[in-house]
Amino acid sequence: MPYVGRFAPSPTGPLHFGSLVAALASWLDCRRAGGRWLVRMEDLDSPRVIPGAADTILRQLEAFGLEWDGSIVYQSERRELYQHAVGKLRTHSYPCACTRKELEDSALAIDGARIYPGTCRAGLAPGKVARTGRTAFAVRLRTDADSIRFIDRVQGAIEQSVERDVGDFVLLRADGIHSYQIAVVVDDAAQGVTDVVRGADLLDSTARQIHLQRLLGLATPRYLHTPVATNSAGEKLSKQTRAADAGPDDLPGALGFLGMHAPGGLVPKELLQWALSAWEPAIIPRVRAARVAS
Repeated sequence: MPYVGRFAPSPTGPLHFGSLVAALASWLDCRRAGGRWLVRMEDLDSPRVIPGAADTILRQLEAFGLEWDGSIVYQSERRELYQHAVGKLRTHSYPCACTRKELEDSALAIDGARIYPGTCRAGLAPGKVARTGRTAFAVRLRTDADSIRFIDRVQGAIEQSVERDVGDFVLLRADGIHSYQIAVVVDDAAQGVTDVVRGADLLDSTARQIHLQRLLGLATPRYLHTPVATNSAGEKLSKQTRAADAGPDDLPGALGFLGMHAPGGLVPKELLQWALSAWEPAIIPRVRAARVAS
């Protein structure tokens, strides 16, 4: 199949060095294969969206020379698609009235969240709705003991039991916002994405997404997870850790982070042309996180 790649940032602030690494890797892998590169704004979680951030991200991509194909897709305009998918999973899901506080004592999941203990799996407990005062419920997907196995193009062979490592996960939050997991699966399929290139902070979400793809009868793309960029304290670069906005001057460092050491004196356009000819996923460090050189 012709290669279709995508970059899907959340407009919670401008791109920083870590998000530039992910965008650059996705663009290079796609363009080297002669594919189409799409940009999708993952703006479903409206309380976290910063007004104007989406436009800022697009201006940054243009400044880097990372041109995209087609129009920009906004998840906030596609809620009906996600709700349709949740409806198709009705026999595999159930309503849940548990609060965050009720899950505080649950074991930690592989991604740092809490493993759902299955409280509402057999139905809402008598009196639970009255105790919590809830009038709306989350919808959780019922998982099973089967392991999900896949080959990541950088991280290698990955195996995960979603039931053991994550538990029954949310498809639709009690506030009516669809989860990242269901939205990304629906969007990748609808856009014909064949290759997902993104940061390794999302590696532990991949098994959940493959599980959903199988239940919905959708194709599974190839995956490539680049190392996550961290600061000197070992924290992932993010708005919360006060990561600086990325600019064209960061391109050489982002390429170096991916194992590519460009010759000096090149302007951004020349850097990208050099990187296209030198792109090779095998040289990307096979680690989940790496410190950014100061």
